[in-house]
Amino acid sequence: MRIVRMILAPILLFLNWITTPRGIKRPDELQQQIDLQTAGLSLYQFKACPFCIKVRRTFKRHSLKVETRDAKHDEKFRRELLEQGGKVKVPCLRIEEAGEVSWLYDSNAIVEYLQERFAKQV
Repeated sequence: MRIVRMILAPILLFLNWITTPRGIKRPDELQQQIDLQTAGLSLYQFKACPFCIKVRRTFKRHSLKVETRDAKHDEKFRRELLEQGGKVKVPCLRIEEAGEVSWLYDSNAIVEYLQERFAKQV
């Protein structure tokens, strides 16, 4: 299985790079408001994970600036994900709002959350 991942990972990353979606254009003031709203979001991810790529493409498509945290190669982020989120599973979106933190697993749930929260703000 490791060999398959070693072969597929560069292919997935290359395909993602050449087919990167364009972000939407917003007025500067609205984009700044969106950036403030996304400041409380962090994506725990593995760079070549297809589900993580799906979520990052959604960030790009909606012009969202969200911090990405590599839970595969950075032990600090891996430990945070396990201790605070409950399990080492990616993608995982850490959502901090009004001092409260929630953890959202599953790429479909994350994409749905992002679309509901940001897609209408054009």
